[in-house]
Formats: sequence, structure tokens, C-alpha cells
Amino acid sequence: MAFIDYYKTLGLDKKATEKDVKNAYRKQARKYHPDLNPNNTEANKKFQEINEANEVLSDPEKRKKYDKYGENWQHGEAYEQQTRQQQSRQSSYGGNPGGFGGGEDFSDFFQSMFGGTGSAGGGRRTGYRGQDLNAEFQLNLQDTLQTHKQTLTVNGKNIRITIPAGIENGQTIKIAGHGGAGANGGPAGDLFIKFNIPADPRFKRDGANLYNTIDLDLYTAVLGGEIMAETPTGKVKVKVKAETQNGTKVKLKGKGMPVYKKENEFGDLYLTYDIKIPTNLTDKQKQLFEELSKS
Repeated sequence: MAFIDYYKTLGLDKKATEKDVKNAYRKQARKYHPDLNPNNTEANKKFQEINEANEVLSDPEKRKKYDKYGENWQHGEAYEQQTRQQQSRQSSYGGNPGGFGGGEDFSDFFQSMFGGTGSAGGGRRTGYRGQDLNAEFQLNLQDTLQTHKQTLTVNGKNIRITIPAGIENGQTIKIAGHGGAGANGGPAGDLFIKFNIPADPRFKRDGANLYNTIDLDLYTAVLGGEIMAETPTGKVKVKVKAETQNGTKVKLKGKGMPVYKKENEFGDLYLTYDIKIPTNLTDKQKQLFEELSKS
């Protein structure tokens, strides 16, 4: 995997503060977000790189290793562990019995362990697992009604994933083996995709259940009748009982969201009636209401 300069990706230098990183990420993410650049492969690739850079630079521990080890930062822990073991051996034997502890720096270590020619003896080199990558993907409520396939571009590679129906905002799925490449023959890391699903203007969601407040005219509330109510999959007729009170709740069974990874199971849609008082009454209408009030 080609080395990516995370500071350059976000348009920053190494003196950038945490606030600088946060502001730069937000600015770049808005510019290259898939919703603003539909069918733009380059913008999608740039968006993934921005997320990767932010993941590292916004994390103090990861940033510290990145600043110290550069492109080999994800293997910094391996180097530090080797250093501790070497120092322990030196302490035990009272000297420096070979190894990289006697003047060899971490660049030499990475060269020999993760891509160099190795020792003269051709000893076995340890493989290291690649870095896990994180990406975000935005959907709307309609996108979650059915299981479907989607192609994402991560680090220049197209990855086709299956998005299960009923997935929720903030939920993360793992795509095994699609993270950073392993070193020295080690396995690739995993890709974690977090889904962002903005609130729908029509419904409030709670798991598989949906909630909506619907206007009801006074005459239908008093006399009863039928109204059309919106569901995620279209409008349906709903019977209204006579003398329905303001704030009455009704349940439309099975008209909510698909239950995640449970085929043919659905939540419910709950409607709350908001009775509207008529305005701009004619004299005749006012007279009729007066007669009703006296009856």
C-alpha cells in the first residue's frame, strides 16, 4: 500500500493542533462528501483518504507513532517491543551480543523486518498484520428498506459490499481482509464501515419502529372516516373512529422498518393524531357551532 502523507491530505503541517485537525477534516469532508459528488470516483477516493488521515491524526497515540515512524507507524509497537527485548538481553548478558540495539536505528529495523533483504543468514522474518481501516458511508431511510449491494472505493480499490435491510445510524460492519496490506507476508487488516443515516423529516425512528404525528381535521375526528397516512413504502388508508380525541395514538402493524438481518420481519408505525381546529369560518358555520354548543 502506497504511503499517504496524512498531513498533506488534510492540508496541514506537523505543528497543527487537535482543533486544526478537526477543522481541516470537516472542511475537506464537506467538499468531497459522496452526497455532493455523486458518481465521482476521484472525489469518493479522496473522501476515504480524508477519513483515514483523520482517524490517525485525531488520535494522540496514533499520531505520535505516525510522527515518529512515518510510513511504518503501524509497526511502531513491534519495533518498541524488539527494543525492550534487546535491552533486556543486554542487561542479562552484560553487553551487546549482536542485534540492532548496538547502533542500529528503527529505520534499519524496518528495512530488515518489513521489506529489506534480511540478515546475512537469511533468517525467517516475522509477518505483521496490516492496519485496520475505517470509512464512513451515508444512507437515507429509503436506502435501508431493502438489502442491496453497493460498490465503495477504498484506497483506490473497488469493494462491493452487501448492506442489510434495517441497518441503523451509527452501526458499523466489518469487511475482513480489506484493510491495509500486511507486512512481510502478514495478513491484511480489516475494513470497518460506519453508516450515517440522517434523521428522516417524516418519521422518528426507534429500532425497527417508526413514529409520526399526523394532522386530523375536526370533522373526521368527530364523525369518523378514512384518511391517507404515509408509510416508508407508500400511502395507506387508515380508518378513524368517531369521537377520536386529540393525541390519540394508533398502531399500523408491520408498517415500520425491516428488522435487521431477520427476513420478512418488520417493526410497527405509530401515528399520533393532531386535531386541527378549523379557521376562517363562515357565518353559517359559526351559527352551526353555536347551535351545537347549546344542544
